[in-house]
Amino acid sequence: PAHAPLELEHFLPYRLSILSNTVSQGIAAEYEERFQLSMTEWRVMTILARFPEVSAREVVERTAMDKVAVSRAVSRLVDAGRVDRGTHDGDKRRSVLKLSEAGWAIHDEVAPLARAHERELLAKLSAEEREHLDRILDKLLAI
Repeated sequence: PAHAPLELEHFLPYRLSILSNTVSQGIAAEYEERFQLSMTEWRVMTILARFPEVSAREVVERTAMDKVAVSRAVSRLVDAGRVDRGTHDGDKRRSVLKLSEAGWAIHDEVAPLARAHERELLAKLSAEEREHLDRILDKLLAI
C-alpha cells in the first residue's frame, strides 16, 4: 500500500498521551469545579509548592509544558491572588513565583485528593509492577 498509517493503539507516545490525559482528567474535574482551576494552573501550583521561588522559565523546564500556556496560567494565578510574583534577591530582571496563602489553602485541599487518586490508580498494580513501572518511567524520563 502507498500509505502506512501508525497503529496508534500500539504506538507508545500515543498510548502515554492517552494514559496521561485519562489519569489527569480524573482529578482535574474536581479541582476545576471546586476552585475554577485549570490543569495547567494546578501543575504550576504543584511545582511552586515543591520548589518555592522559581521563575516561570523554571516551571516550564520542570514540567515540559508549553511556555505560553505556563505564562498564561501564571498570570491567571497571580491575578486570582493564588501566586505571588517577586524579584530574585532584588534583581528586577528576574522574577520569582511562590504560592500565596490563598494558593497554599487550595494546594492543601487538592493535594490529598490527587494522592488518593494516585493510590487508587496504582492499586491496580502489584507491588512488583509498581517498582517496575517506577524504574521504567525513570529510564524513559532520563532521555
